[in-house]
Amino acid sequence: MSGKSAIGIAASVILASVGLTATFFCLGLPVILVGQAGRWIHADIRSVSPENVAIVFGAGITPDNRPSDVLNDRLKVAAELYRTGKVSRILVSGDNRREDYSEPDVMFRALISGYGVPAEDVHVDYAGRRTYDTCIRAHDLWGIDRAILVSQDFHLPRAIWTCRKLGVESVGASASLRTYERGDRFRYREIFADYKAFVDIYVWRPDYVSGDYVMDLD
Repeated sequence: MSGKSAIGIAASVILASVGLTATFFCLGLPVILVGQAGRWIHADIRSVSPENVAIVFGAGITPDNRPSDVLNDRLKVAAELYRTGKVSRILVSGDNRREDYSEPDVMFRALISGYGVPAEDVHVDYAGRRTYDTCIRAHDLWGIDRAILVSQDFHLPRAIWTCRKLGVESVGASASLRTYERGDRFRYREIFADYKAFVDIYVWRPDYVSGDYVMDLD
């Protein structure tokens, strides 16, 4: 083998290594970092340390304004956290961009009339359009520094990681109470959502609906 050929092969190997490393940092690292938050997920709420507030993330409502199966399980777990004294307040946060679509209102009514949580202990955030928005508004508008996040296992790692990066020390209470019809789709979507969360935190902070300080729920 000639010297030039050997140099060419070595250069190709170096370029390939650099390319793989760049791919790892661009694609693999966000998933790994976000996934590490899974260690703060509690499958059994009895193992969760008490906090003042639980945050429930929106997850879709039906055309007749009832919680989707995914959302209903989140509300059920949040109500159980309240009933067992793990939290004294619940913040429901979801999408309310359309006049005929209000996740927060549906969540509020379900907790009160469906699960018996007193209305004065349920607080409504009308601009939790996505996980980032819910987390940053919880900290900046609601004064929350610590919380129990209520969602399913496929979403909790990203929710915990995002909230912690935005100033809310969080653990998760799992609401994975059944097998969901689109469960595989949710899990695959989270891979891309993890990458977006990484970009939101470290590269380009997205716009969100800000506002005046509401109250201190901590």
